[in-house]
Amino acid sequence: MNIKFSEQKLSEIKELIAHYPEGKQKSALIPLLHIAQDEFGGWLDAPVMDYVAEILNILPIEVYEVATFYSMFNTKPVGKYLLEVCRTGPCMLNGSDEMIEYIKEKLGISEGETTTDGLFTLKPAECLGACGYAPMMQLGKTYREHLTKEKVDKLIEELRGK
Repeated sequence: MNIKFSEQKLSEIKELIAHYPEGKQKSALIPLLHIAQDEFGGWLDAPVMDYVAEILNILPIEVYEVATFYSMFNTKPVGKYLLEVCRTGPCMLNGSDEMIEYIKEKLGISEGETTTDGLFTLKPAECLGACGYAPMMQLGKTYREHLTKEKVDKLIEELRGK
C-alpha cells in the first residue's frame, strides 16, 4: 500500500506546519496525527506513523510515543462506530462498569475488540470531561449521556440501521 496524503491534505499540512517556528515542526504532531487517522481508515499503523515522522522530520519513535500515549489515537483497526465508555471515578460510581459489561455481553466482544461485522469497537476511556452526565460515552464527536441499558440498546439499534 502506497501511503500518501492527498494533495489537498498535504496543502493543509504544510499550512499547519507553517504556524510553528523553523525547527519546531514537531509541534504540529498531534493535529497531523488526527489528519492521518482520518485519512487512513480511522487508525494509525506503523507505516502511517513513519510517514508522519518523515513529513515532520522527526524520529518515528517520537510519533509512536504520542500515538500510543493518547487514547484519541487508535493503533489498531477499529469498527465503523467506536464506543468509548468513560470508566473513571464519577462515571464508575454511576454505573459505567455495568454499562461496559452490558455492551460486552450485547455485542459479544471484550474491551478493545471489534464485532465480526466490523461495526462496533468497545474502548474504555479515561476521563472524557463530562462527569455531570455520568455514565457516558463518546461516539465520534458526540457524547451519549446518562447511559442506561435501554439507551445503549436504542443506540446500537439506531447505528445498525444506518
